[in-house]
Amino acid sequence: MYARSSHIHARSSAVDAGIAYIHDSVWPALTGLDGYVGLSLLVDRLSGRCIVTTAWQSEEAMIASRRDADAMRDRAAQILGGSPTVDEWEIAAVHREHHSAPGACVRVTWARVDAEHIDRAVDGYRLATVPALAELDGFCSCSLLVDRDSGFGVATATFDNPEALRRSKSATDAMKAATVRDAGVEILDECEFDLVLAHLRVPEMA
Repeated sequence: MYARSSHIHARSSAVDAGIAYIHDSVWPALTGLDGYVGLSLLVDRLSGRCIVTTAWQSEEAMIASRRDADAMRDRAAQILGGSPTVDEWEIAAVHREHHSAPGACVRVTWARVDAEHIDRAVDGYRLATVPALAELDGFCSCSLLVDRDSGFGVATATFDNPEALRRSKSATDAMKAATVRDAGVEILDECEFDLVLAHLRVPEMA
């Protein structure tokens, strides 16, 4: 399965209007496209960072959706007042302990590894990181998206509420340190978001 993420730094004053557009217009429009699996929206209101991710049954379905997605993304960017950065990924792992509820929060980590080591990094995430995350109080779900050609990837960990996210910080920092040590991964960035829309229907892949 595959995913497309659109990352926009929005004006803080425009975030609510952008959320409404994505909920009322983008989400219903996408449901009619072949191979569409679901959508999520992450928002950091303090910085204005917004990430819309759509999932697709195949790379072909994702590619076929580009024209429609481009038009909706351009309109969303106009409303939010920022320029989007777009990435397309292979979904390498998904694990869900339970579905999220209102108030859920997500820690997103961007990373890179030498492309020839991507399989080792994915295996390490599936075999070590996923079980360790599942032991944390308030854990909901996690995912790993990768670009095998470049070695770039993005990992998400969703928790029930901001307090659970805060409590997990030391444990997830230790997991990242182990990943850096064992798989040669370079951590590029990390940010915490509110999970505003959660309609991804990606099956278990861990």
